[in-house]
Amino acid sequence: MPQGQNNMFEKKFASLPDQDHYTNQNLTDKSQHISDNLHQTEVNNQSFYQGLDDHPQEECAIFGIFAPGEDAARMTYFGLHALQHRGQQSAGIAIADGVSVVGTKDKGLVTQVFNEATLSSLEGHIAIGHTRYSSGGPRDSWESAQPHLSTIDDEIIALANNGTLLNTNELRAKLIDRGIDFRTNTASEVAAKLIGDFTRETQHMREGIRKCMELIKGAYSMVLITPTALYAFRDPSGFRPLSIGELPNGRGWVVASETCGLDIVGAKYVRDVMPGEVIRINKDGLAFEQALPARRRSLCVFEFVYIARPDSNIDGLNVYRSRENMGRRLAEEHPVEADMVIGVPDSGVPSAVGYARASGIPYSEGIVKNRYVGRTFIQPTQTLRELGVRLKLNPLTSTIKDKRLIVVDDSIVRGTTSKQLIEMLRDAGAKEVHMRITSPPVVWPCFYGVDIETQEQLISAKYSVEEVCKSIGADSLAYISLEGLLESCHTDNPGFCSACFSGDYPIDVPKNVQQTSFCGSLEPRFWENA
Repeated sequence: MPQGQNNMFEKKFASLPDQDHYTNQNLTDKSQHISDNLHQTEVNNQSFYQGLDDHPQEECAIFGIFAPGEDAARMTYFGLHALQHRGQQSAGIAIADGVSVVGTKDKGLVTQVFNEATLSSLEGHIAIGHTRYSSGGPRDSWESAQPHLSTIDDEIIALANNGTLLNTNELRAKLIDRGIDFRTNTASEVAAKLIGDFTRETQHMREGIRKCMELIKGAYSMVLITPTALYAFRDPSGFRPLSIGELPNGRGWVVASETCGLDIVGAKYVRDVMPGEVIRINKDGLAFEQALPARRRSLCVFEFVYIARPDSNIDGLNVYRSRENMGRRLAEEHPVEADMVIGVPDSGVPSAVGYARASGIPYSEGIVKNRYVGRTFIQPTQTLRELGVRLKLNPLTSTIKDKRLIVVDDSIVRGTTSKQLIEMLRDAGAKEVHMRITSPPVVWPCFYGVDIETQEQLISAKYSVEEVCKSIGADSLAYISLEGLLESCHTDNPGFCSACFSGDYPIDVPKNVQQTSFCGSLEPRFWENA
Protein backbone atom coordinates (compact mmCIF):
# COMPACT_ATOMS: atom_id res chain seq x y z
CA MET A 1 0.00 0.00 0.00
CA PRO A 2 1.43 3.46 -0.88
CA GLN A 3 2.93 5.51 1.96
CA GLY A 4 0.33 7.36 3.99
CA GLN A 5 -2.52 5.07 2.97
CA ASN A 6 -2.59 3.17 6.26
CA ASN A 7 -4.09 6.08 8.19
CA MET A 8 -6.71 6.99 5.58
CA PHE A 9 -9.29 5.03 7.50
CA GLU A 10 -8.49 6.93 10.70
CA LYS A 11 -10.62 9.76 9.36
CA LYS A 12 -14.34 9.66 10.13
CA PHE A 13 -16.19 8.11 7.18
CA ALA A 14 -19.55 9.80 6.80
CA SER A 15 -22.37 7.42 6.01
CA LEU A 16 -23.83 7.74 2.54
CA PRO A 17 -27.64 7.70 2.41
CA ASP A 18 -28.95 4.45 0.94
CA GLN A 19 -31.31 5.94 -1.66
CA ASP A 20 -31.71 3.48 -4.50
CA HIS A 21 -33.33 6.02 -6.86
CA TYR A 22 -34.69 3.26 -9.06
CA THR A 23 -37.55 4.37 -11.27
CA ASN A 24 -41.19 3.85 -10.40
CA GLN A 25 -41.55 2.06 -13.71
CA ASN A 26 -39.02 -0.50 -12.53
CA LEU A 27 -41.03 -1.14 -9.35
CA THR A 28 -44.16 -1.51 -11.45
CA ASP A 29 -42.43 -3.97 -13.74
CA LYS A 30 -41.24 -6.01 -10.78
CA SER A 31 -44.75 -6.20 -9.36
CA GLN A 32 -46.00 -7.52 -12.67
CA HIS A 33 -43.89 -10.66 -12.49
CA ILE A 34 -46.10 -13.71 -12.05
CA SER A 35 -44.56 -14.45 -8.65
CA ASP A 36 -41.24 -14.65 -6.86
CA ASN A 37 -41.56 -18.43 -7.09
CA LEU A 38 -41.20 -18.23 -10.85
CA HIS A 39 -37.97 -16.33 -10.38
CA GLN A 40 -36.69 -18.99 -8.00
CA THR A 41 -37.74 -21.75 -10.39
CA GLU A 42 -35.79 -20.07 -13.17
CA VAL A 43 -32.74 -19.66 -10.94
CA ASN A 44 -32.88 -23.35 -10.00
CA ASN A 45 -33.23 -24.30 -13.65
CA GLN A 46 -30.29 -22.08 -14.57
CA SER A 47 -28.14 -23.89 -12.01
CA PHE A 48 -29.04 -27.19 -13.65
CA TYR A 49 -28.44 -25.98 -17.19
CA GLN A 50 -25.19 -24.27 -16.18
CA GLY A 51 -24.09 -27.62 -14.85
CA LEU A 52 -24.28 -28.88 -18.42
CA ASP A 53 -21.75 -26.25 -19.50
CA ASP A 54 -18.31 -27.40 -18.35
CA HIS A 55 -16.57 -24.13 -19.15
CA PRO A 56 -15.21 -21.30 -17.00
CA GLN A 57 -17.87 -18.61 -16.65
CA GLU A 58 -17.15 -14.90 -16.82
CA GLU A 59 -18.66 -12.71 -14.11
CA CYS A 60 -20.02 -9.65 -15.93
CA ALA A 61 -20.18 -7.16 -18.80
CA ILE A 62 -20.23 -3.38 -18.60
CA PHE A 63 -21.24 -0.65 -21.04
CA GLY A 64 -21.21 3.13 -20.85
CA ILE A 65 -22.23 5.97 -23.16
CA PHE A 66 -22.09 9.77 -23.24
CA ALA A 67 -24.12 10.99 -26.22
CA PRO A 68 -26.03 14.30 -26.06
CA GLY A 69 -29.14 14.19 -28.22
CA GLU A 70 -29.18 10.39 -28.41
CA ASP A 71 -31.43 7.82 -26.74
CA ALA A 72 -28.74 6.63 -24.35
CA ALA A 73 -30.96 4.07 -22.60
CA ARG A 74 -31.88 2.33 -25.85
CA MET A 75 -28.29 2.32 -27.06
CA THR A 76 -27.19 0.84 -23.74
CA TYR A 77 -29.87 -1.82 -24.09
CA PHE A 78 -28.45 -2.91 -27.45
CA GLY A 79 -24.91 -2.72 -26.11
CA LEU A 80 -25.84 -5.06 -23.27
CA HIS A 81 -27.62 -7.35 -25.71
CA ALA A 82 -24.36 -7.72 -27.65
CA LEU A 83 -22.54 -8.48 -24.39
CA GLN A 84 -25.16 -10.88 -23.02
CA HIS A 85 -22.78 -13.86 -23.34
CA ARG A 86 -20.74 -12.49 -20.43
CA GLY A 87 -23.59 -12.74 -17.92
CA GLN A 88 -27.18 -13.93 -17.91
CA GLN A 89 -28.37 -13.73 -14.30
CA SER A 90 -29.31 -10.05 -14.11
CA ALA A 91 -29.20 -6.84 -16.09
CA GLY A 92 -29.47 -3.15 -15.30
CA ILE A 93 -29.19 0.36 -16.71
CA ALA A 94 -28.60 3.64 -14.88
CA ILE A 95 -29.07 6.93 -16.72
CA ALA A 96 -28.28 10.61 -16.12
CA ASP A 97 -29.89 13.67 -17.64
CA GLY A 98 -27.59 16.43 -16.35
CA VAL A 99 -29.54 16.78 -13.10
CA SER A 100 -30.06 13.38 -11.55
CA VAL A 101 -29.41 9.65 -11.94
CA VAL A 102 -32.04 6.89 -11.96
CA GLY A 103 -31.86 3.20 -12.79
CA THR A 104 -33.67 -0.02 -13.61
CA LYS A 105 -32.35 -3.48 -12.83
CA ASP A 106 -33.72 -6.98 -12.31
CA LYS A 107 -32.89 -10.65 -12.51
CA GLY A 108 -33.01 -12.15 -15.98
CA LEU A 109 -31.78 -11.60 -19.51
CA VAL A 110 -31.58 -8.13 -21.03
CA THR A 111 -34.70 -8.87 -23.09
CA GLN A 112 -36.58 -9.95 -19.95
CA VAL A 113 -35.60 -7.00 -17.78
CA PHE A 114 -36.29 -4.24 -20.32
CA ASN A 115 -39.24 -3.44 -22.56
CA GLU A 116 -40.51 -0.35 -24.35
CA ALA A 117 -42.06 1.04 -21.18
CA THR A 118 -38.92 0.73 -19.06
CA LEU A 119 -36.66 2.11 -21.79
CA SER A 120 -39.01 5.05 -22.42
CA SER A 121 -38.93 5.92 -18.72
CA LEU A 122 -35.12 6.21 -18.76
CA GLU A 123 -34.50 9.67 -20.17
CA GLY A 124 -31.02 11.11 -20.45
CA HIS A 125 -27.83 11.27 -22.50
CA ILE A 126 -25.41 9.52 -20.13
CA ALA A 127 -25.86 5.86 -19.20
CA ILE A 128 -24.12 2.75 -17.93
CA GLY A 129 -25.32 -0.83 -18.13
CA HIS A 130 -24.41 -4.19 -16.67
CA THR A 131 -25.10 -7.88 -17.18
CA ARG A 132 -24.13 -10.28 -14.46
CA TYR A 133 -23.14 -13.88 -14.03
CA SER A 134 -23.29 -15.51 -10.61
CA SER A 135 -22.85 -19.10 -9.59
CA GLY A 136 -26.04 -19.13 -7.48
CA GLY A 137 -27.02 -18.69 -3.85
CA PRO A 138 -27.47 -15.33 -2.12
CA ARG A 139 -25.43 -13.52 -4.78
CA ASP A 140 -28.42 -13.94 -7.08
CA SER A 141 -30.54 -11.47 -5.10
CA TRP A 142 -32.13 -8.45 -6.75
CA GLU A 143 -30.01 -6.16 -4.58
CA SER A 144 -26.86 -7.74 -6.01
CA ALA A 145 -27.80 -6.78 -9.56
CA GLN A 146 -26.00 -3.76 -10.95
CA PRO A 147 -25.49 -0.84 -11.54
CA HIS A 148 -25.27 0.10 -7.86
CA LEU A 149 -26.65 3.53 -6.99
CA SER A 150 -25.24 5.60 -4.14
CA THR A 151 -24.95 9.25 -3.15
CA ILE A 152 -22.26 11.82 -2.51
CA ASP A 153 -24.02 14.38 -0.32
CA ASP A 154 -27.02 15.30 -2.50
CA GLU A 155 -25.57 13.96 -5.78
CA ILE A 156 -26.45 10.50 -7.02
CA ILE A 157 -23.86 8.27 -8.70
CA ALA A 158 -24.14 4.82 -10.27
CA LEU A 159 -21.34 2.25 -10.61
CA ALA A 160 -20.97 -1.09 -12.40
CA ASN A 161 -18.06 -3.50 -12.11
CA ASN A 162 -16.68 -6.40 -14.15
CA GLY A 163 -14.26 -8.47 -12.11
CA THR A 164 -13.50 -9.59 -8.58
CA LEU A 165 -12.03 -7.61 -5.67
CA LEU A 166 -9.95 -9.53 -3.15
CA ASN A 167 -10.11 -7.26 -0.11
CA THR A 168 -13.76 -6.18 0.00
CA ASN A 169 -14.39 -7.86 3.36
CA GLU A 170 -11.56 -5.92 4.95
CA LEU A 171 -12.65 -2.62 3.40
CA ARG A 172 -16.32 -3.20 4.21
CA ALA A 173 -15.50 -3.94 7.85
CA LYS A 174 -13.51 -0.73 8.18
CA LEU A 175 -16.30 1.27 6.55
CA ILE A 176 -18.90 -0.30 8.85
CA ASP A 177 -16.71 0.57 11.84
CA ARG A 178 -16.94 4.19 10.67
CA GLY A 179 -20.73 4.06 10.64
CA ILE A 180 -21.37 3.40 6.95
CA ASP A 181 -24.26 1.04 6.23
CA PHE A 182 -24.38 -1.56 3.47
CA ARG A 183 -27.38 -3.09 1.73
CA THR A 184 -25.53 -5.81 -0.20
CA ASN A 185 -22.40 -7.92 -0.07
CA THR A 186 -21.20 -6.75 -3.48
CA ALA A 187 -17.79 -5.34 -4.26
CA SER A 188 -19.53 -2.63 -6.30
CA GLU A 189 -21.16 -1.14 -3.23
CA VAL A 190 -17.81 -1.08 -1.41
CA ALA A 191 -16.18 0.67 -4.38
CA ALA A 192 -19.05 3.16 -4.75
CA LYS A 193 -18.93 4.14 -1.10
CA LEU A 194 -15.16 4.44 -1.05
CA ILE A 195 -15.29 6.69 -4.12
CA GLY A 196 -18.08 8.71 -2.56
CA ASP A 197 -16.22 9.39 0.65
CA PHE A 198 -12.92 10.21 -1.02
CA THR A 199 -14.69 12.49 -3.50
CA ARG A 200 -16.36 14.33 -0.64
CA GLU A 201 -12.97 14.67 1.03
CA THR A 202 -11.08 15.88 -2.06
CA GLN A 203 -13.97 17.65 -3.85
CA HIS A 204 -12.81 15.96 -7.07
CA MET A 205 -14.35 12.83 -8.58
CA ARG A 206 -11.26 11.62 -10.43
CA GLU A 207 -9.21 12.02 -7.27
CA GLY A 208 -11.87 10.08 -5.37
CA ILE A 209 -11.63 7.29 -7.94
CA ARG A 210 -7.83 7.32 -7.78
CA LYS A 211 -7.79 7.01 -3.99
CA CYS A 212 -10.29 4.16 -4.19
CA MET A 213 -8.08 2.41 -6.75
CA GLU A 214 -5.14 2.71 -4.36
CA LEU A 215 -7.07 0.76 -1.74
CA ILE A 216 -8.96 -1.91 -3.67
CA LYS A 217 -7.09 -5.02 -4.71
CA GLY A 218 -8.02 -7.42 -7.47
CA ALA A 219 -9.27 -7.52 -11.04
CA TYR A 220 -11.76 -4.90 -12.21
CA SER A 221 -12.99 -2.75 -15.03
CA MET A 222 -15.58 -0.23 -13.84
CA VAL A 223 -17.88 2.42 -15.24
CA LEU A 224 -19.47 5.21 -13.19
CA ILE A 225 -21.83 8.06 -13.93
CA THR A 226 -22.67 11.29 -12.16
CA PRO A 227 -25.50 13.53 -13.37
CA THR A 228 -23.08 15.19 -15.82
CA ALA A 229 -20.24 12.79 -16.65
CA LEU A 230 -19.20 9.23 -17.48
CA TYR A 231 -16.07 7.67 -15.95
CA ALA A 232 -14.30 4.41 -16.81
CA PHE A 233 -11.29 2.88 -15.08
CA ARG A 234 -9.31 -0.35 -15.05
CA ASP A 235 -7.10 -2.14 -12.54
CA PRO A 236 -3.31 -1.65 -12.89
CA SER A 237 -2.78 -5.23 -14.15
CA GLY A 238 -5.44 -4.99 -16.88
CA PHE A 239 -7.15 -8.32 -16.12
CA ARG A 240 -10.47 -7.45 -17.79
CA PRO A 241 -10.76 -5.74 -21.20
CA LEU A 242 -12.40 -2.34 -21.61
CA SER A 243 -12.62 -0.59 -24.98
CA ILE A 244 -13.35 3.01 -25.98
CA GLY A 245 -15.28 3.92 -29.12
CA GLU A 246 -16.50 7.14 -30.74
CA LEU A 247 -19.89 7.61 -32.39
CA PRO A 248 -19.96 8.97 -35.95
CA ASN A 249 -19.86 12.73 -36.54
CA GLY A 250 -18.68 13.42 -33.00
CA ARG A 251 -22.05 12.47 -31.50
CA GLY A 252 -20.55 10.93 -28.39
CA TRP A 253 -18.39 8.29 -26.77
CA VAL A 254 -18.92 4.67 -25.75
CA VAL A 255 -17.03 2.24 -23.50
CA ALA A 256 -17.68 -1.51 -23.43
CA SER A 257 -16.21 -4.75 -22.15
CA GLU A 258 -15.75 -5.90 -25.75
CA THR A 259 -15.65 -4.21 -29.12
CA CYS A 260 -18.80 -6.07 -30.20
CA GLY A 261 -20.59 -3.73 -27.76
CA LEU A 262 -19.22 -0.77 -29.70
CA ASP A 263 -20.08 -2.23 -33.09
CA ILE A 264 -23.77 -2.71 -32.36
CA VAL A 265 -24.31 1.02 -31.67
CA GLY A 266 -22.13 2.16 -34.59
CA ALA A 267 -19.18 3.35 -32.52
CA LYS A 268 -15.70 3.17 -34.03
CA TYR A 269 -13.05 1.58 -31.85
CA VAL A 270 -10.47 4.15 -30.68
CA ARG A 271 -8.36 2.31 -28.11
CA ASP A 272 -8.55 0.37 -24.84
CA VAL A 273 -8.66 1.90 -21.40
CA MET A 274 -5.12 1.27 -20.24
CA PRO A 275 -4.31 -0.59 -17.00
CA GLY A 276 -4.42 1.85 -14.08
CA GLU A 277 -6.04 4.56 -16.21
CA VAL A 278 -9.13 6.69 -15.48
CA ILE A 279 -11.04 8.36 -18.29
CA ARG A 280 -13.73 11.02 -17.93
CA ILE A 281 -16.23 11.99 -20.61
CA ASN A 282 -18.40 15.09 -20.24
CA LYS A 283 -19.50 18.11 -22.29
CA ASP A 284 -15.86 19.10 -22.70
CA GLY A 285 -14.96 15.79 -24.33
CA LEU A 286 -12.70 12.94 -23.29
CA ALA A 287 -9.99 13.39 -20.66
CA PHE A 288 -7.73 10.71 -19.23
CA GLU A 289 -5.04 10.31 -16.62
CA GLN A 290 -2.83 7.50 -15.32
CA ALA A 291 -4.28 7.16 -11.83
CA LEU A 292 -1.97 4.32 -10.78
CA PRO A 293 1.26 3.02 -12.34
CA ALA A 294 0.60 0.05 -14.61
CA ARG A 295 1.83 -3.26 -13.26
CA ARG A 296 2.99 -6.33 -15.16
CA ARG A 297 0.23 -6.78 -17.75
CA SER A 298 -2.11 -9.66 -16.90
CA LEU A 299 -5.02 -9.79 -19.35
CA CYS A 300 -7.03 -12.96 -18.72
CA VAL A 301 -6.07 -15.35 -21.51
CA PHE A 302 -9.45 -17.08 -21.19
CA GLU A 303 -10.95 -14.03 -22.90
CA PHE A 304 -9.44 -15.45 -26.10
CA VAL A 305 -10.02 -19.11 -25.26
CA TYR A 306 -13.70 -18.94 -24.37
CA ILE A 307 -15.18 -15.80 -22.83
CA ALA A 308 -15.13 -13.12 -25.54
CA ARG A 309 -17.31 -13.12 -28.64
CA PRO A 310 -15.43 -14.24 -31.79
CA ASP A 311 -16.15 -10.94 -33.56
CA SER A 312 -14.55 -8.88 -30.79
CA ASN A 313 -11.02 -7.51 -30.96
CA ILE A 314 -8.85 -7.33 -27.84
CA ASP A 315 -5.57 -5.41 -27.87
CA GLY A 316 -5.56 -5.44 -31.66
CA LEU A 317 -6.19 -9.17 -32.09
CA ASN A 318 -9.44 -10.59 -33.41
CA VAL A 319 -10.79 -13.31 -31.11
CA TYR A 320 -11.87 -15.59 -33.97
CA ARG A 321 -8.39 -15.35 -35.47
CA SER A 322 -6.77 -16.23 -32.14
CA ARG A 323 -8.98 -19.32 -31.80
CA GLU A 324 -8.17 -20.39 -35.33
CA ASN A 325 -4.47 -19.95 -34.44
CA MET A 326 -4.99 -22.21 -31.41
CA GLY A 327 -6.45 -24.92 -33.63
CA ARG A 328 -3.54 -24.70 -36.06
CA ARG A 329 -1.03 -24.92 -33.22
CA LEU A 330 -2.89 -27.85 -31.68
CA ALA A 331 -2.73 -29.73 -34.97
CA GLU A 332 1.03 -29.17 -35.08
CA GLU A 333 1.55 -30.27 -31.48
CA HIS A 334 -0.88 -33.21 -31.39
CA PRO A 335 -1.67 -34.73 -34.81
CA VAL A 336 -3.81 -37.85 -35.05
CA GLU A 337 -5.22 -39.89 -37.93
CA ALA A 338 -8.95 -39.28 -38.40
CA ASP A 339 -11.67 -38.80 -40.98
CA MET A 340 -13.21 -35.54 -39.80
CA VAL A 341 -12.66 -32.53 -37.50
CA ILE A 342 -15.64 -31.09 -35.63
CA GLY A 343 -15.89 -28.31 -33.06
CA VAL A 344 -17.94 -28.07 -29.87
CA PRO A 345 -20.15 -24.97 -30.26
CA ASP A 346 -19.51 -22.17 -29.99
CA SER A 347 -15.90 -21.41 -29.08
CA GLY A 348 -14.55 -24.76 -30.30
CA VAL A 349 -15.67 -24.15 -33.89
CA PRO A 350 -13.02 -21.59 -35.01
CA SER A 351 -10.32 -23.78 -33.48
CA ALA A 352 -11.69 -26.84 -35.28
CA VAL A 353 -11.49 -24.89 -38.55
CA GLY A 354 -7.87 -24.04 -37.77
CA TYR A 355 -7.05 -27.64 -36.88
CA ALA A 356 -8.62 -28.89 -40.12
CA ARG A 357 -6.73 -26.39 -42.28
CA ALA A 358 -3.41 -27.21 -40.63
CA SER A 359 -3.91 -30.98 -40.68
CA GLY A 360 -5.61 -31.35 -44.06
CA ILE A 361 -8.40 -33.37 -42.46
CA PRO A 362 -11.86 -32.18 -43.58
CA TYR A 363 -13.89 -29.98 -41.23
CA SER A 364 -17.62 -30.53 -40.84
CA GLU A 365 -20.34 -29.36 -38.52
CA GLY A 366 -21.06 -32.37 -36.31
CA ILE A 367 -22.83 -30.90 -33.27
CA VAL A 368 -25.83 -28.56 -33.16
CA LYS A 369 -26.38 -26.34 -30.13
CA ASN A 370 -29.78 -25.50 -28.66
CA ARG A 371 -29.15 -21.88 -27.69
CA TYR A 372 -32.31 -21.22 -25.72
CA VAL A 373 -32.81 -24.21 -23.44
CA GLY A 374 -31.27 -22.58 -20.37
CA ARG A 375 -33.82 -19.78 -19.99
CA THR A 376 -37.13 -21.30 -18.99
CA PHE A 377 -39.61 -21.23 -16.11
CA ILE A 378 -40.54 -24.85 -16.81
CA GLN A 379 -38.72 -27.37 -14.66
CA PRO A 380 -37.29 -30.33 -16.60
CA THR A 381 -38.54 -33.73 -15.50
CA GLN A 382 -36.13 -36.21 -13.97
CA THR A 383 -36.13 -38.10 -17.27
CA LEU A 384 -35.03 -34.94 -19.09
CA ARG A 385 -32.43 -34.19 -16.43
CA GLU A 386 -30.92 -37.60 -17.06
CA LEU A 387 -30.40 -36.63 -20.69
CA GLY A 388 -27.77 -34.19 -19.43
CA VAL A 389 -25.77 -32.53 -22.18
CA ARG A 390 -28.24 -33.73 -24.84
CA LEU A 391 -30.56 -30.91 -23.76
CA LYS A 392 -28.00 -28.41 -25.08
CA LEU A 393 -26.09 -30.31 -27.79
CA ASN A 394 -27.31 -32.69 -30.46
CA PRO A 395 -25.12 -34.72 -32.85
CA LEU A 396 -25.57 -34.72 -36.61
CA THR A 397 -25.75 -38.49 -36.94
CA SER A 398 -25.68 -38.51 -40.73
CA THR A 399 -22.39 -36.62 -40.65
CA ILE A 400 -20.46 -38.46 -37.94
CA LYS A 401 -21.67 -42.06 -38.26
CA ASP A 402 -18.81 -44.51 -38.85
CA LYS A 403 -16.27 -41.65 -38.75
CA ARG A 404 -13.07 -41.26 -36.75
CA LEU A 405 -13.60 -37.86 -35.17
CA ILE A 406 -11.26 -35.16 -33.89
CA VAL A 407 -13.41 -33.14 -31.48
CA VAL A 408 -12.02 -29.69 -30.66
CA ASP A 409 -13.18 -27.96 -27.48
CA ASP A 410 -11.85 -24.97 -25.54
CA SER A 411 -11.36 -26.51 -22.09
CA ILE A 412 -12.08 -29.33 -19.69
CA VAL A 413 -12.86 -28.09 -16.20
CA ARG A 414 -14.76 -30.78 -14.31
CA GLY A 415 -14.93 -33.37 -17.06
CA THR A 416 -18.64 -34.09 -16.73
CA THR A 417 -19.72 -32.50 -20.01
CA SER A 418 -16.87 -34.04 -22.00
CA LYS A 419 -17.81 -37.51 -20.80
CA GLN A 420 -21.47 -37.05 -21.75
CA LEU A 421 -20.49 -35.51 -25.08
CA ILE A 422 -18.28 -38.46 -26.02
CA GLU A 423 -21.00 -40.95 -25.02
CA MET A 424 -23.47 -39.02 -27.18
CA LEU A 425 -21.12 -39.08 -30.18
CA ARG A 426 -20.50 -42.82 -29.81
CA ASP A 427 -24.25 -43.44 -29.55
CA ALA A 428 -24.59 -41.52 -32.82
CA GLY A 429 -22.21 -43.94 -34.49
CA ALA A 430 -18.76 -42.32 -34.18
CA LYS A 431 -16.05 -44.96 -34.64
CA GLU A 432 -13.37 -43.07 -32.68
CA VAL A 433 -13.38 -39.84 -30.65
CA HIS A 434 -10.10 -37.95 -30.22
CA MET A 435 -10.44 -34.90 -27.96
CA ARG A 436 -8.21 -31.91 -28.66
CA ILE A 437 -8.37 -28.99 -26.22
CA THR A 438 -7.31 -25.42 -27.07
CA SER A 439 -6.19 -24.62 -23.53
CA PRO A 440 -3.74 -26.42 -21.25
CA PRO A 441 -5.15 -28.48 -18.36
CA VAL A 442 -7.00 -26.23 -15.89
CA VAL A 443 -5.23 -27.09 -12.65
CA TRP A 444 -5.61 -23.97 -10.50
CA PRO A 445 -8.59 -21.88 -9.30
CA CYS A 446 -9.19 -18.31 -10.44
CA PHE A 447 -9.57 -15.34 -8.08
CA TYR A 448 -9.81 -12.62 -10.72
CA GLY A 449 -13.31 -12.88 -12.16
CA VAL A 450 -13.78 -16.36 -13.65
CA ASP A 451 -15.96 -18.84 -11.80
CA ILE A 452 -13.37 -21.46 -10.81
CA GLU A 453 -13.26 -21.04 -7.06
CA THR A 454 -11.58 -24.20 -5.73
CA GLN A 455 -8.99 -26.66 -6.94
CA GLU A 456 -11.21 -29.51 -5.78
CA GLN A 457 -13.56 -28.75 -8.71
CA LEU A 458 -10.88 -29.34 -11.32
CA ILE A 459 -10.40 -32.82 -12.77
CA SER A 460 -6.89 -32.00 -14.03
CA ALA A 461 -5.78 -31.00 -10.53
CA LYS A 462 -6.37 -34.56 -9.37
CA TYR A 463 -5.67 -36.75 -12.40
CA SER A 464 -3.08 -37.08 -15.16
CA VAL A 465 -3.94 -36.51 -18.82
CA GLU A 466 -4.09 -40.28 -19.34
CA GLU A 467 -6.43 -40.68 -16.37
CA VAL A 468 -8.68 -37.85 -17.57
CA CYS A 469 -8.78 -39.43 -21.03
CA LYS A 470 -9.91 -42.74 -19.54
CA SER A 471 -12.42 -41.01 -17.27
CA ILE A 472 -14.17 -39.16 -20.13
CA GLY A 473 -14.02 -42.17 -22.45
CA ALA A 474 -11.97 -40.67 -25.30
CA ASP A 475 -9.71 -42.66 -27.61
CA SER A 476 -7.07 -39.99 -27.09
CA LEU A 477 -6.83 -36.62 -25.35
CA ALA A 478 -4.34 -33.81 -25.89
CA TYR A 479 -4.09 -30.18 -24.82
CA ILE A 480 -2.35 -27.23 -26.44
CA SER A 481 0.85 -26.23 -24.64
CA LEU A 482 0.88 -23.03 -22.60
CA GLU A 483 3.56 -21.67 -24.91
CA GLY A 484 1.42 -22.54 -27.91
CA LEU A 485 -1.63 -20.85 -26.42
CA LEU A 486 0.19 -17.63 -25.58
CA GLU A 487 1.82 -17.46 -29.01
CA SER A 488 -1.62 -17.95 -30.61
CA CYS A 489 -2.83 -14.85 -28.73
CA HIS A 490 0.01 -12.48 -29.56
CA THR A 491 -1.44 -8.96 -29.26
CA ASP A 492 -0.29 -5.36 -29.55
CA ASN A 493 0.20 -5.35 -25.75
CA PRO A 494 1.47 -8.79 -24.76
CA GLY A 495 1.12 -10.02 -21.19
CA PHE A 496 -1.43 -12.49 -19.86
CA CYS A 497 -2.69 -14.02 -16.66
CA SER A 498 -2.51 -17.78 -17.13
CA ALA A 499 -2.65 -18.68 -13.43
CA CYS A 500 -5.37 -21.31 -13.92
CA PHE A 501 -2.88 -23.28 -16.03
CA SER A 502 0.45 -22.44 -14.42
CA GLY A 503 -0.25 -21.58 -10.78
CA ASP A 504 1.59 -18.26 -11.25
CA TYR A 505 -0.72 -15.62 -9.77
CA PRO A 506 -0.18 -11.90 -10.51
CA ILE A 507 -1.77 -10.68 -7.24
CA ASP A 508 -1.53 -12.23 -3.81
CA VAL A 509 -4.68 -13.81 -2.40
CA PRO A 510 -5.81 -13.61 1.26
CA LYS A 511 -4.58 -16.54 3.35
CA ASN A 512 -8.07 -17.64 4.36
CA VAL A 513 -9.05 -17.85 0.68
CA GLN A 514 -5.94 -19.87 -0.12
CA GLN A 515 -6.75 -22.34 2.65
CA THR A 516 -10.16 -23.14 1.18
CA SER A 517 -9.18 -22.95 -2.50
CA PHE A 518 -6.07 -25.09 -2.87
CA CYS A 519 -5.62 -28.80 -2.30
CA GLY A 520 -2.84 -31.34 -2.67
CA SER A 521 0.90 -30.82 -2.54
CA LEU A 522 1.23 -28.29 -5.39
CA GLU A 523 2.19 -24.81 -4.22
CA PRO A 524 0.95 -21.70 -6.04
CA ARG A 525 3.32 -18.82 -6.75
CA PHE A 526 2.42 -15.15 -6.36
CA TRP A 527 4.29 -12.51 -8.36
CA GLU A 528 3.94 -9.98 -5.53
CA ASN A 529 5.89 -12.29 -3.23
CA ALA A 530 8.58 -13.20 -5.76
